[in-house]
Amino acid sequence: MKNLEWGKMSFSYTKTDYIVYSTFKDGAWSAPVISSDFNIALSAYAGVLHYGSSCFEGMKAFRGVDGKVRLFRPEENAKRMIRSAKFLDLAAPSIEQFVQMCVMAVEKNAEYIPPYETTASLYLRPLLIGSNPQLGIRSSAESTFIVMASPVGTYSGDKILVPGTAVIARNHDRAAPNGSGSYKIGANYAQSLHPYNLAHRQGYRELLFTDALTHKYIEEFGSSNFFAIKGNTYITPDSDSVLPSITNASLRTVAKDLGMNVEMRHIPVTELAEVDEVNSCGTAVVITPICRIDDKVRLEDENPCHVYNFTQECGVKSRALYDQIIGIQKGTLEDRFGWVMFVDC
Repeated sequence: MKNLEWGKMSFSYTKTDYIVYSTFKDGAWSAPVISSDFNIALSAYAGVLHYGSSCFEGMKAFRGVDGKVRLFRPEENAKRMIRSAKFLDLAAPSIEQFVQMCVMAVEKNAEYIPPYETTASLYLRPLLIGSNPQLGIRSSAESTFIVMASPVGTYSGDKILVPGTAVIARNHDRAAPNGSGSYKIGANYAQSLHPYNLAHRQGYRELLFTDALTHKYIEEFGSSNFFAIKGNTYITPDSDSVLPSITNASLRTVAKDLGMNVEMRHIPVTELAEVDEVNSCGTAVVITPICRIDDKVRLEDENPCHVYNFTQECGVKSRALYDQIIGIQKGTLEDRFGWVMFVDC
């Protein structure tokens, strides 16, 4: 194991030793290549550089209490990438190839898997890009699939479940109806960066988007899904413009297992006044509690038109859900849903 300051890690890039990649050309995928060279040679005419033909995934490998290394639901990430690639008309790796290359990336970078005692983990970033030279506006005929790895911590270093603030920006949209919002493609993130940067400069940790049609209903945060606890009910938006989060789906399953009600439905912004706990959820940190949401007509406005305040620490039910997911990922709880895959390294 590398001698790194695991406890001081945030969710940021740390170079590891190897990437794994494969190319699709002439109707077939090449055998996976393990490389210590992180520089990818692309033509200046590669489709991804001109028309944004790319999609990606995010997943983690954990060192458990028993010393074993676990991947969390890798098949679901593979399925989601295939779905995103289909939207872009890009050739995608099969579920088997996707998982195989993720396992290879974990094995070759095993020295960077943090110890169990820390809150850090090995983050995997599978990336699919259109790589053939082209000039016309069309989907790429050739693809390159790359899996890279980096040890990461939480957004707050070694601290977990540190509440943050969020702002609603009704004059900026993340995705349109019948658009690309439910696919994990790079373009969705690129167009959200400007309002996200504005929110961060104003001191907010998160930016909450509403539906593009009416701006009355909650969609998702810029980096992750939204969910709230209302009494004994877990509520999360039901929208074709929201990314189907694997973490959110896992939390809903756990919530049901713990005896909670689960509702996927339209959530009016005004309902924030009635909920007990609010969180963003995603692969990076599982749950980030939100202690306050400012509602602004325009993100650029100095003052909000309404302020919603929540608990100043992670809520009891949200913490119970977090502990269940982390327990399964790190082997302190039984994997009663069959979610983890062991990697021999």
